[in-house]
Amino acid sequence: MMANVFAGIPIRRVPWLMVLCVFALVALGLAGIQRADVTNDGPDVFSKQVTWVLMALPVVFVALSIPYRFWKPLGYVAFGCSLPLLIVVLFMAKRGGARCWIQLGFFDLQPSEIVKLTFILALAQYLMYRENHRRLAGLVAPFLITAVPLVLILIEPDLGSAMLFVPVLFAMLFAAGARTRHLLCVVLLGMSLSPLFWTKMSAEQKSRVVALFTQVDGGPNPNGDRWHQHQSKLVIALGGATGSESSGRLLDEDAYRLFAAQTDFVFCMVAERWGLLGGALTLAIYLTLFARGLMIAHATREPFGRLVAVGIVTLLATQTVINTAMTVGLLPVVGITLPLMSYGGSSLIMTAAALGLLMNVGMRPGYEMTPDPFRFEPGTA
Repeated sequence: MMANVFAGIPIRRVPWLMVLCVFALVALGLAGIQRADVTNDGPDVFSKQVTWVLMALPVVFVALSIPYRFWKPLGYVAFGCSLPLLIVVLFMAKRGGARCWIQLGFFDLQPSEIVKLTFILALAQYLMYRENHRRLAGLVAPFLITAVPLVLILIEPDLGSAMLFVPVLFAMLFAAGARTRHLLCVVLLGMSLSPLFWTKMSAEQKSRVVALFTQVDGGPNPNGDRWHQHQSKLVIALGGATGSESSGRLLDEDAYRLFAAQTDFVFCMVAERWGLLGGALTLAIYLTLFARGLMIAHATREPFGRLVAVGIVTLLATQTVINTAMTVGLLPVVGITLPLMSYGGSSLIMTAAALGLLMNVGMRPGYEMTPDPFRFEPGTA
């Protein structure tokens, strides 16, 4: 059976550096989750995450086995089938003030994780052979495609997930040949409307923005967003240069308790356990993974594959930047996972599917690439 799985995978073309980065990040995430389980005296999340990792492996194999061009005519279909899930989730019970999960008994499904990938497929299908997006009026359709999931996710509300769609849209438009001056016009328009966005934000969202500029210790008891962001930096600082793992020092549970340590703030636990060196190594691995992904996108002649690669790299890189910047106090606190490292089945499995598809673009037999991955040939863009 395993032989049949690998039969459709051109082993010699597998980007092994990316595979190594993926396994390294998963291992670091498991180590951070295990550390958080010990220090926060909560349920055994580590064992659950191991189960999700094992379930993600066949997802990667399937994503590698099916030629990516299979999805070219199915982008709209996949996107259309996933959108109703964003409507269904609005009728679910609130958890933490939001309706982000569909309870299925044995696990909770987060539809926004699915829609992130199907959105990339649909947008790539729309942009791959069109030229109208090179005109300002031609940007309307891509922005409408983006607005549908973005608005539905904001209604949940899930600002963290909604934030990811805009950078992906701009990156894919740029890769498809949209004019830079047109994209800048849209950015300036969005900036001019920022006061309107502020009035539409919830009290909690405004509190998180304000907390970014007033990060103080809230005392012995949890005291909102300022306390949370303050605590995340304290946990990182506790690791020092080499981490508590090397010194044998245990985390002070009372003084450095950190909520969401296994999910949104797992990077803090890695930095606490292995210090500044561990945190820097984690960021270096992410940088290597995304750089290799961009090489695949830059070298792929086939429009659909190139756009899908650009979308996936932008999605995961933006998610990584927002999460890590949030943990060190450079961005407001938002509910957003760290790819491959945070606890969560929906996030891990869909990230595995996305990375499998990205590697698929770069390894299929007969896929069209320029001889030099750093050089475009005329007419390939």
